[in-house]
Amino acid sequence: MSPHVAVVGGGLAGLTAACDLADAGLRVTLLESRARLGGATFSFRRDGIAVDNGQHVVLRCCTEYQALLRRLGTADGIAMQDRFRMPILTPDGAAAELARSAAPAPLHLATGIARYGALSVADRLRVLRAAVALRGLDPTDPALDEQTFGDWLARHGQNDATLGALWNLIAVAALNCDAAEASLALAAMVFRTALLDRADAADIGVPRLPLEDLHVRPAEKYLLDRDAQVRTRSAVRSVERDHDRFRLLLDSEELTADAVVVAVPPDTAAKVCPSQAGFSTRQAGGLGAAPIVNVHVIYERPVTDLPFAAAVSSPVQWIFDRTDVAGVASGQYLAISLSAAHSWLDTPMPKLREVFLAELARLLPAAATTPHSRFFVTRERRATFRQGPGSGRLRPPAATGIRGLTLAGSWTATGWPDTMEGAVRSGHRAADLVTAQLAGGARS
Repeated sequence: MSPHVAVVGGGLAGLTAACDLADAGLRVTLLESRARLGGATFSFRRDGIAVDNGQHVVLRCCTEYQALLRRLGTADGIAMQDRFRMPILTPDGAAAELARSAAPAPLHLATGIARYGALSVADRLRVLRAAVALRGLDPTDPALDEQTFGDWLARHGQNDATLGALWNLIAVAALNCDAAEASLALAAMVFRTALLDRADAADIGVPRLPLEDLHVRPAEKYLLDRDAQVRTRSAVRSVERDHDRFRLLLDSEELTADAVVVAVPPDTAAKVCPSQAGFSTRQAGGLGAAPIVNVHVIYERPVTDLPFAAAVSSPVQWIFDRTDVAGVASGQYLAISLSAAHSWLDTPMPKLREVFLAELARLLPAAATTPHSRFFVTRERRATFRQGPGSGRLRPPAATGIRGLTLAGSWTATGWPDTMEGAVRSGHRAADLVTAQLAGGARS
């Protein structure tokens, strides 16, 4: 009989690991504490429409996530740009955009920055000089993880204008923190990988389907088709080493497995794993958490023809048209995505309504004269870990101090920020280790 592997956690990392392990011919049991799968990337129904818990995009450089969708048969659920173009909404209503040319990297962005109307000519030159210097950084250098991106930008001539209209526009969305608080190592990774090293890497893909239909249910079906067990409402309280096997303690039963992948948030992982694994509650606590808030508005008529846009000098960060993906039959459904949303996390609904309806009316003139039928807010208090200086040394590898026990999650040491791509990469790594260890190969 094939070895039995338990995967603890049904988020994107756990689903990826489970799919890999099932394909390797192993017996897989996926255990999720909640009533649903999806972890930090899930959908729900509200008044007849499909709502994602957060707005996600996929860049062309997110190769492993796209490969997963191809495997699940849902790759056409991403609408990918032919060429990077980011519409920018400015306070004075002037049209602006960041876009790439057909030139090879790094020249592909030079023309776009030179024409970027949200910055003065002098500030565009500042950005170009800093981009050249940024391309020379090595994101794997541990010394970079001890510095903030904001300090590095200040040393390289950046000012409030370039921070607001460019660097934070991308850093806040990608790292869920302001440049002043972001790890320089992670920021260098984001800007080099997405914008500077390959011409097409930053082309933006937006889901055409709710996350539930894009990867959650398809992954569940993929597992069931391969005779894996998928169990929700099955919280694992601890994992213990039992001679050459593992014993998993649930609320009302015990399970045994030959290997375990723990793919849950860091604080839960530290509680579940035995101390010999080498990942402590103190280490998990050091990673911290950062919130994301999403403001949802459904207008009675369309107010913009943009599929998405970023905003500068506004409390609005990003706006996405979710009308079709949500199944809204008439009018237009816009979602405002607010990363690093500490200041909005506990703001009462009436205040959010007051601020963001007024901002949408200012940024999108048609919104000022169009009634809205629905307004609601979703809040993710622990959307990502806190991706600041020192976070790199706190992120554990997939391998633990116990052979056969591995960690997965976008918070582990993937080299990527806390994203769907990072989650998928972590799942692959954990599954590869388990497969090799069960075959007598890699050791912790």
